[in-house]
Amino acid sequence: MDNVAIVVEDLDATIAFFTELGMEMEGRGQNEGPWVDGTVGLEGIRSEIAMMRVPDGPGRLELTKYHAPAAIAAEPTNPPPNTVGLHRVMFAVDDIDDTIARLRRHGAELLGEVAQYESMFRLCYLRGPSGIIVALAQQIG
Repeated sequence: MDNVAIVVEDLDATIAFFTELGMEMEGRGQNEGPWVDGTVGLEGIRSEIAMMRVPDGPGRLELTKYHAPAAIAAEPTNPPPNTVGLHRVMFAVDDIDDTIARLRRHGAELLGEVAQYESMFRLCYLRGPSGIIVALAQQIG
């Protein structure tokens, strides 16, 4: 797998959110023209992307802000985690409480609570910019 793409409303806010999680900017640029239209299957695309990478692995997120045609909001606006075709991106963290506190400064909200799975993990789901669901896992055992 090369990357996972996520359409966002506020590219700068989403970059800040994933930077807070430890991802690094690999590149940022504009996409438009016939090759983009043909690849994506839409006409008149003008978008800005930011490629974020995991510093210690091959994982990357492509964050995309559509300027034209305008992005279409999901219904409902903040769909629950069990929505077909939607789930989450999970990150391993060293300190889940500290990470939650830092992400809250970027607008993140817990969907439930921090739960413990046996004596191995503390886990939670958060909703971040553009309704993106992010899971955090802290190994404890």
